[in-house]
Amino acid sequence: MKNYVLGLDIGGTKCAAILGKGDASESSPESLIIDKIGFPTEQPRGWKKVVEDLFNACDLLLERNGLQNADLRSIGVSCGGPLSSEEGVIYSPPNLPDWDGVPITAMLTERYSVPAFLQNDANACALAEWRFGAGRGFKNLIFLTFGTGMGAGLILDGRLYSGANDLAGEVGHVRLAETGPSGYGKNGAFEGFCSGGGIARLAKSMAEDWLAKGNKTSLCQSKNDMDSVTAKSVAEAAKSGDILAKEVYNVSGKYLGRGLSILIDILNPEAIVIGSIFERSGELLIPAMEQTLKEEALPLALENCRILPAKLGDKIGDYAALGVALNGIVD
Repeated sequence: MKNYVLGLDIGGTKCAAILGKGDASESSPESLIIDKIGFPTEQPRGWKKVVEDLFNACDLLLERNGLQNADLRSIGVSCGGPLSSEEGVIYSPPNLPDWDGVPITAMLTERYSVPAFLQNDANACALAEWRFGAGRGFKNLIFLTFGTGMGAGLILDGRLYSGANDLAGEVGHVRLAETGPSGYGKNGAFEGFCSGGGIARLAKSMAEDWLAKGNKTSLCQSKNDMDSVTAKSVAEAAKSGDILAKEVYNVSGKYLGRGLSILIDILNPEAIVIGSIFERSGELLIPAMEQTLKEEALPLALENCRILPAKLGDKIGDYAALGVALNGIVD
């Protein structure tokens, strides 16, 4: 009986092949994953070598679990864009620059004789949180990455929405202010205020003004030692009571609320699930976020939308890849 799926999580730093159960109705975070093999990408080796390692990992997963190709229902691939989910082709993601025109799904189907499906990582993570995490039970859901960058995956009317050419959900590109930290190539963009790099840049800018006024902060002693400032160090300082660090997250929370208000007014979701930084440091963001939502969002739409931290944590990449495989079966 074909009751297994494979998931491939492809990233610039690390890759993984995951074996999971193929019955979506029974899948859950506790029971879905059967086995996994991960390895460093070492992307300068070139895409052909990385794909070879992924194939070898898939072969080993099947072998050590007593399975054959015939036991598989589908394969899912999660990878950063740009890509074509319809064609199953990866087109030079920033962290995988030589992956230009790699027909990953066709290669997988040829080798394992099962359907293979590809989605960008934000969409894949949306599927994961919708099927197995904080978004279970909702028909209209937005997932926000809020990590290295700011991107969104959209579940609308019970289906993943990718747009005309897989660019739906690029919310990080939306400009929220005329000035502000740079993100996605724009000053004042959503990603500039609400991402790891954006928060670090915001903190450094605010620290310059703060120190120029003669104030002190545990983030840095002077302009010369700001290189160590990161979103994580700012969060740690804020949780320890540093006034400037708390204000940095207050500003980020304000613009998070502004960005969420736009999404709520346009898409009227039942829930917005937010990962990474919000998942770890939500208490620093929520007060300003909630105040801005009250000021900016349509009251009835806001009343019917829950803002939730993601649940799948560091394993979301594994669930995301399997979610793509399972979504292909259902659709």
